[in-house]
Amino acid sequence: MLLIDKLKRQEGLTPTDKQIANYILEHITSIPSTGIEALAKKTYTSHSAIVRLSKKLGFEGYKQFRLALSETVYKDLHQLGKVDANFPFDSTDTTSQISQKMADLSIEAIRRASEQLTPDKLDTAAEMLTKADRIFLFAQGDSQIRARSFQNKMVKLNRFLVIAEDYADQAWNAANLSKNDCAVFITYSAKIPQYDQYIDYFAKEGVPTILLTGNPTSSLQAFVDLSIVATQDEYDFLKVGTFSSQVAFEYILDTLFSVLYAKEYQKNLMNLKQKQQIIDKGALADLPYPGDLL
Repeated sequence: MLLIDKLKRQEGLTPTDKQIANYILEHITSIPSTGIEALAKKTYTSHSAIVRLSKKLGFEGYKQFRLALSETVYKDLHQLGKVDANFPFDSTDTTSQISQKMADLSIEAIRRASEQLTPDKLDTAAEMLTKADRIFLFAQGDSQIRARSFQNKMVKLNRFLVIAEDYADQAWNAANLSKNDCAVFITYSAKIPQYDQYIDYFAKEGVPTILLTGNPTSSLQAFVDLSIVATQDEYDFLKVGTFSSQVAFEYILDTLFSVLYAKEYQKNLMNLKQKQQIIDKGALADLPYPGDLL
């Protein structure tokens, strides 16, 4: 989770911690130049309270916390125009303004996702998918579109993924998974009741599981083998569309596909050339497209 998100969510913080966090958020541009003594005085707390908060946020002390916050503030000051992820445009915007805002929103969503991705998690996910005999994708709504995009790309690696919720067969698909397979759950909110049931069942059966979500407090994380969290400034409700979350998911899944491809780059490149030769000049050349037969 990004540092600013931790300060805003304030999970597991005491009243004193929240007092300090709120002050930091309200004066965020001046904190990088504020020493611990000055901050303690301004928040009516103590040195030790600030150090404890810094450690709760994942740092050794206030010095490291302030350095990380400085980098965040610098990026925010130099990023593109800030766009509301939930209502990125309004009725007064011109077509040109809407176009620019959507571009800025997409870039910001990818930037946020990139900062939260870690190489070790990507490598672990790639290893789990490589070892799996079969890969089942659990996703609904807009997230299922991202799942289908990932499914389509994986065909290039001669891997044929199953959309578990096709034809309302998710329960049968779940029952058929074994410890040699892998179940991937793609859900921004991670609040789909049946997923709790499926993941609990998979944990008992030893089925490897991966969760891709935007909810850092999801209880599902405790039961899956690997969770990849990419938070966005997007509500679960009251929004024009799922722009940020889906741009982020597409980026993460594209990155994961690329990691898998790169692990056997020469083999995959050779396979690409061979298959393209068959399609362009070989046994499958000159076949009519389905639309031509209508």
